[in-house]
Amino acid sequence: MVGDEARGEMNTFQRNESKESLFTFISTGDDPPKGDFHVQKKSPKLCGSNYPLSIAFIVVNEFCERFSYYGMRAVLTLYFISFFHWDENLSTAVYHAFSALCYFTPVIGAIMADSWLGKYKTIIYLSIVYVVGHLIKSVGAIPSLGNQAVHVVLSMVGLFLIALGTGGIKPCVSAFGGDQFEEEHTSERSKFFSVFYLSINAGSLISTFVTPVLRGDVKCFGEDCYALAFGVPAALMVLALVVFIAGSGLYRKTPPQGNVLLEVCKCIGFAIKNRLKNRSHQIPKRDHWLDWASEQYSKQLIAEVKMVTRVLFLFLPLPMFWALFDQQGSRWTLQATKMNADFGIYVLQPDQMQFLNPLLILVFIPIFDLGLYPLISMCKFNFTPIRKMATGMILAGMAFGLAAIVEVKINETDMPQLVPKESLIQVLNLAKNPVQVTIQDQNLFQQPVEAFQNPDEYSHLILNGEQQSLRFILQHQGSSLAFNYTVKEKSVYSLIVFEAEGSLSSRLITDLEAKPENGLAAVRFINGLSQDVNLTIDSKQFIPVQRNYGVSGYSLVERDTYDNGKCITETGEFTLDLGLLDFGASYTVVITNVSGGAVQTWKSEDIKANNVHMAWQLPQYLLISAGEVMFSITGLAFSYSQSPASMKSVLQAGWLLTVAVGNTLVLVVAQAAPMAQWAEFVLFTVLLFAVCIIFSIMGYFYVSVDPEDLEEKEEKRETPSRGNMISLVTQKTKL
Repeated sequence: MVGDEARGEMNTFQRNESKESLFTFISTGDDPPKGDFHVQKKSPKLCGSNYPLSIAFIVVNEFCERFSYYGMRAVLTLYFISFFHWDENLSTAVYHAFSALCYFTPVIGAIMADSWLGKYKTIIYLSIVYVVGHLIKSVGAIPSLGNQAVHVVLSMVGLFLIALGTGGIKPCVSAFGGDQFEEEHTSERSKFFSVFYLSINAGSLISTFVTPVLRGDVKCFGEDCYALAFGVPAALMVLALVVFIAGSGLYRKTPPQGNVLLEVCKCIGFAIKNRLKNRSHQIPKRDHWLDWASEQYSKQLIAEVKMVTRVLFLFLPLPMFWALFDQQGSRWTLQATKMNADFGIYVLQPDQMQFLNPLLILVFIPIFDLGLYPLISMCKFNFTPIRKMATGMILAGMAFGLAAIVEVKINETDMPQLVPKESLIQVLNLAKNPVQVTIQDQNLFQQPVEAFQNPDEYSHLILNGEQQSLRFILQHQGSSLAFNYTVKEKSVYSLIVFEAEGSLSSRLITDLEAKPENGLAAVRFINGLSQDVNLTIDSKQFIPVQRNYGVSGYSLVERDTYDNGKCITETGEFTLDLGLLDFGASYTVVITNVSGGAVQTWKSEDIKANNVHMAWQLPQYLLISAGEVMFSITGLAFSYSQSPASMKSVLQAGWLLTVAVGNTLVLVVAQAAPMAQWAEFVLFTVLLFAVCIIFSIMGYFYVSVDPEDLEEKEEKRETPSRGNMISLVTQKTKL
C-alpha cells in the first residue's frame, strides 16, 4: 500500500489525470502494511538516482497496454459497420456497451487485488485474460475463417475478455507503481506519476493515429485489414505482459489488505436494513440515516462513509458528460466517414480524428494550469471546482451543438429520404442531339435534355402504389418513341437514352439509393462500343461490360485519382483515365470511343461527393477536450479533497461508474429512440445543459469541508445510549 507521504503525491497526480481514472481502489489512504514489507530488499535504482529500476518495467507496460486498448477501440465502430454490416445505431450501441463494461469491471479487479490475490498477481492473471481476448478478437477479424456468425461470436467473446482485462488491471497498475518507492522518496514518486500519465497519453495518441492506417491503408483478404488493425494491439498487449513479468524479481509486492469498497457497501446496506426493521415510533430517531449502522460499525467508519456519500450525491448528474464525451469513438467517427478527409499532403482516415483528443489534452493542461486559471484568479473571480466542472459540461454541450451544425451541412449532399409511393429518376442522354423526355402522369423535364448533360439532381416520381408501369415518350429530331417501364417505390433510377442501329433507344437502370459508406467512391460503367470490354480500375478490380450500352454493377474504390486503368477489347489494350473518384460520390462512366491508344469516356457524378471538410470537426474536438480538462481533472481533485484518505478508493469506484453509466445512456438512446443524427446531437446538447443546471444548483448548496475537521466534529457527537439499543431487532446481527 502507498503510505501517508505518498498520499499527497498521488493527489498531485490525480489533478493531472485526464484520459481515465488511474488511481487504485486499493485503500490508498491505509498505513503501510504490517508484516514483512519492511524487510523486503531494496530495489536497484535507475542510474544512481532514487528511482527504483522496477518502475521502468511498469511505465513500459502501461504504454503498451494503453496503445493496445485505444488502438483496438479506435477502429471498433467502423469494424462493426464494414465487417459485420451492422447499421449505425447497432454499432454505436455495442461500442458503448463495451466501453461501459470496461468501467464496470474495475470493481472486480479491486476486489481481487484487495481481498484475494494482491496487486501483482491480479495484474498478471487479468493481463493473460486481456491477451487471450485480443487474440480471439484478431482471429475473429479474419474474413476466411467461418461465416459471419462465427466472426460475431469470436469478436464478442474477445471484447468481453478485453473489458475484463483492461478494467480489472485499471485500479492496480498505478498504485503498484507507487508501492515501488520508499517512503522518504515522495518527490520521485510524484514525478513517476507524471511520467506514468504521459505514458498513457502517448500510448493513446500514437495508437489512435497508427491503427486506422493499418486498417485503411493496408489491404488484406481484398479489403480493409481489420485483422492487422487488431493484431498489432494484441502484439503490444503481449509485449506489455512480457515486460511486466520480466521485472518480477525487482518489484516490492504487498499482500492483500482487505477491500474498503466492500466494507463501505456493507455499512450502507446494514444501515438501510436496520432502519427498515426498526420503523416503530417508539424507537428514538437518529440524526443521520447512516447512524443506524452504529450497532456493528465504528463511529470513525460511519463518519467517513457520511463524507463519501455527500460527494457521491454530487456524482449523480455526471454520467451525462461521459455520454457525450465517449461518442468521439462512435458518432463522431461515423460523422467523419461522411466528410472530405483530404488535407493536401495527407488523406486522414475517419477514425484517425480521435488522436486529436489526447494531443489536445497534453497541450491544454499546461495552458490551463499555468495560464488560464491564474489569469482568472487575477481577475478576482472565484472559479471554484464546481464552476469549473459546470463550465466543462457547457463546453461539451457546445461541442455537440457544433457537431449538429456540421451534420446538417453534411446532409445537404445526401440522397433525399424516400417515402412510400415515391421514387427518384434522372436522364442520361448519350445520343448526339437533345432529347425531350415526357413521363406519363408526371410533370418533369420541361426542357430538352442535352447530349451528355450532367444532371444537377434527381427528380421525384410520384406513384399510385408500391409499383407502377409508366409510359416514357422520347422526342428526338422530330420523331417520337414510347417505352414502358415498371417503377417501384423507394427506388432510384437512371433512364439512359442512346442511339442503336440508327434509331433512338432507352434503358431504365437502378442506381444507388444512398452514399457509399466509409468515404468510399462508387463507379459503374456503360459500354457504348460495339464490342465487349474488360476493365481494370486498379490491380484488384476486373470488370466485364457487354457491348452496345451494357451496364456494369457498381464497384467500391478508395478515394483516389485513377489515371492508369486498363480497357481490354477485341482490338487491343488501352489506357483508361477516370480522374478523381472522390469521397462518398457515385459515378457513371460511359465509354464512348477508342482512339489514339486511349479510351474516351464521359463521367457523370450521380451522387455528390462529400463537400464538408473533416477540418470542421476540429472546433468540436477543441471544445470537448477543453471540457474534459475542466470537468475530469477538476472533478477528481475536488472529490478526492472532500473525502477522508481511507475512502479515496470508494470515490474512484463511484467516478468510474459514472463513466460506465454515461456509456449506457448512449446505448439506450441509440437503440430506443432512433432519430436523425443531427437531432440526436441536439438532444444530447439539451440534456447536458439541463443536467448542468441541476449540477450547478446542487453545487450551490454544497458546503465544502475539510475531511479532518468533519472527523473531529463527528467524534464529538453524542451517540444513542446503549439502553436505546437493547430493543433493536438488529442487535444480534453479526458482521
